[in-house]
Amino acid sequence: MSKYDIKEGDVIDGFVIGEQLHTGGMAILWHATHPDIESPIVFKVPKILEGDDPTVIVGFEMEMMILPRLSGPHVPKVYAVGDFATMPYVAMEFIRGETIFPTLERAPIAVDEVVSLGRKISTALVDLHRQKVIHHDIKPSNIMIRPSGEAVFIDFGLSRHLELPDLLEAEFHLPMGTAPYISPEQVRQFRAEPRSDLFSLGVLLYHLATGERPFGLPRSTQALKKRLWRDPVPPRKIRPEIPAWLQEVILRCLEVKPANRYPTAARLAFALQNPDSVRLTQRAEKISRDGVITVFRRWLKVRALPPLESHSIGAPSASIVMVAVDLEEQYHYLAEALLDHTKRLLSTMSDVRLACVNVNKISTVFMSDPFDEQGRNVHIQRLVELRDWARPIALASDKISFHVLENMDPAEALIEFAQSNHADQILMCARGAGNYRRFLGSVSSQVVARAPCTVTVVRAPAPVSEKAPAANEMAT
Repeated sequence: MSKYDIKEGDVIDGFVIGEQLHTGGMAILWHATHPDIESPIVFKVPKILEGDDPTVIVGFEMEMMILPRLSGPHVPKVYAVGDFATMPYVAMEFIRGETIFPTLERAPIAVDEVVSLGRKISTALVDLHRQKVIHHDIKPSNIMIRPSGEAVFIDFGLSRHLELPDLLEAEFHLPMGTAPYISPEQVRQFRAEPRSDLFSLGVLLYHLATGERPFGLPRSTQALKKRLWRDPVPPRKIRPEIPAWLQEVILRCLEVKPANRYPTAARLAFALQNPDSVRLTQRAEKISRDGVITVFRRWLKVRALPPLESHSIGAPSASIVMVAVDLEEQYHYLAEALLDHTKRLLSTMSDVRLACVNVNKISTVFMSDPFDEQGRNVHIQRLVELRDWARPIALASDKISFHVLENMDPAEALIEFAQSNHADQILMCARGAGNYRRFLGSVSSQVVARAPCTVTVVRAPAPVSEKAPAANEMAT
């Protein structure tokens, strides 16, 4: 059972829960009403069950951060969001109609219908990108068409707001997206490229026009990587009646390098609106895939590519201070000392982004129980406690982020996070001495020895009234 199970008739923050609309892999949707809102409402809650991946929690947190900042006809209007401390939810506009998934199921469809859908979706992307959001999960089940004709994007759990911390990239080191639609740069774990959405739209247009997926249905990371060197079958090879200009547009969207795609969604929308303006290149003339030698050379180049890097926590101009917070109750005095030190440091720095981190240490032998003795999800509880700890700092939401890392080795988790997120400084506590720590080395000493940046270790004496617990190196 999930802590956030609700039922018809429940009242949450004034929203009266109605019938259940849909159960997905990551969330459950309900009809809802509110005395102050006349329009129909969708009430979305995360689906958090035993054994669920922490990405479900972080993805929902991203959606709660991003959706309220968006406006316009191409996104659902948001009325309220909840909090993981009580009830996480997004209450938003109910959009009449259905997704375009049924359209995909009858592919290939008429060329005019492919172009019409492409115009609507690319126009919606123009608006989304102007609001500095990359959707990162463009696929048929995440696109609806309003009765008035506009395309609407739903499900922002994998999205990236370029002015907000990217919790997904900061915490997880694996490709994020839906396998058939994921862009080459997403495969390489780079999430700061708006043209990733153009690649995904190109995959969708290809499938609608030909009835086939350009890169199949990959089921492993290695299979995903093939799109970095293997080109798809030209659409006109599958369906000759597709006009040359449309093949040009689709294959340009599917270029491996973002620089070879359309520079913006607006340029793509213009091309779909004005076919006569499309300059035909060798893409339009292709009748077969590239040869073995060409593909092999491309594969060799991909193997030699350095890792792509984006700045997960914030803009490169801002110093990134990572604070590793010990949330164990018996060490509350250390957390308080760390808070005081953090506030003093921030008072001396003009442009800082704070990443508050805690490590949930998982077992090397046994399956870790995702719930504590009170039946609370441990990951969520740590997230709530991190937010409570940081509340006195009073930073704006775009200047602070919260991360619960799952790892068998707390020191390794902290060092890896600092490296991948380009931390300029680490602040952390140090527990008292003990035989166990002297033998294996403390978390703080390991971080000091191996961190790629400055590390400040905050120490504080235990209260006289409290006897120090037996030494046992647990999650930082």
